[in-house]
Amino acid sequence: MTTTETLVRELADRAELADLVARHSLWIDERRYDETDRLFTDDVVVSSLRGESRGLDALVALVRRGHDGYARTLHHKGNLVVEIDGDSATVRAHDLAVFVVDDATESIAAAVHRYGARRTEDGWRLDRLEVTPVALTGALVRAL
Repeated sequence: MTTTETLVRELADRAELADLVARHSLWIDERRYDETDRLFTDDVVVSSLRGESRGLDALVALVRRGHDGYARTLHHKGNLVVEIDGDSATVRAHDLAVFVVDDATESIAAAVHRYGARRTEDGWRLDRLEVTPVALTGALVRAL
């Protein structure tokens, strides 16, 4: 490939990987579990404070155990650092999440997410996620 083609390919890969990370937040917050295979590989491995999972069904079960008890969640990813090595990649992101307990109460969490990804026939898919907690509040009384 020419230098221009290489640059365009890398920028397209970075955009697709950043989009996967953003869609991961929507997947959790809007409970889009029917889209799991659009984001993750069949053999995805996840490690977090809530537990570990291998495979799509186990991932959905892990997320549901940790999030379905809340009235709503809102995750925001930022400070993405994307590293691409051929058909594999890593993405490091900061995650801030609001967990709405009820109409008057929520809690806030912060974590570092380290994703692994690989290029598949259907595009990039996440094959690994390690969640490292940074902070978690107790229940907070809502000001608005």
